[in-house]
Amino acid sequence: MDTILSIRNLNAWYGTKQVLFNINIDIPKHHITAIIGPSGCGKTTLLRCINRLHELYEGNRVEGEIYFYGKKFKGNIYDPNVDPTDIRRYMGMVFQKPNPFPMLSVYDNVAIGLKVNGFRDKKKIHEIVLNALNKVYLFDEVKDSLNKSGSSLSGGQQQRLCIARAIAYNPELLLMDEPTSALDPIATSKIEQLLVELKKEFTIIIVTHNMQQAARVSDYTAFMYLGKLIEFAPTEELFKTPKHELTEKYITGKFG
Repeated sequence: MDTILSIRNLNAWYGTKQVLFNINIDIPKHHITAIIGPSGCGKTTLLRCINRLHELYEGNRVEGEIYFYGKKFKGNIYDPNVDPTDIRRYMGMVFQKPNPFPMLSVYDNVAIGLKVNGFRDKKKIHEIVLNALNKVYLFDEVKDSLNKSGSSLSGGQQQRLCIARAIAYNPELLLMDEPTSALDPIATSKIEQLLVELKKEFTIIIVTHNMQQAARVSDYTAFMYLGKLIEFAPTEELFKTPKHELTEKYITGKFG
């Protein structure tokens, strides 16, 4: 199993409150890893530590190492000499609520990351934008609305637009924080089908409160509780034969 991310002895704080405790996990390349657990267990914090968003807020801090084995960067992303902005270029992020830029068109929502990162070739930008929209199965739905505001789309379309924006710069890792929690079942199903397709090109880590979703789309699942990683295993194994009593209680609904 090729590893794209190795997290070692990771601890995180919000001010004086410690929220992650000694996390150790290896994330396999070109697979979907789901992170599950009850609210407040540290799932989102872990995701934000991976692309160094956690430290953006005053008082937050991180200790430990996260080794990223990408094509453009190999090493500890928390090395003092590493620019966090560079790290975020290698990792696309999709949030819980669709967040297209309302002042930008559908087209420019996808193109904005390319332009910010120095792309000037309009023909190349056009090619990448259309390719990204096609990859998320959105182009046929918006081809006559490319100049309309991104916020004019339906909720499910907006989230696929945000995914297109995240993958346009061709990141190696795609981080998703409960990307379907604000969507209806039909839109959720489209996103889940999309994730299975995208893992051929990207490694995906998805935080989800929906255990059925984790079982449907992920190859590996990590169960967290009170800021600690309790168990990590192939998804089918974790759901059918959990090794830890806490995992078994959570997936059978005895607490949550």
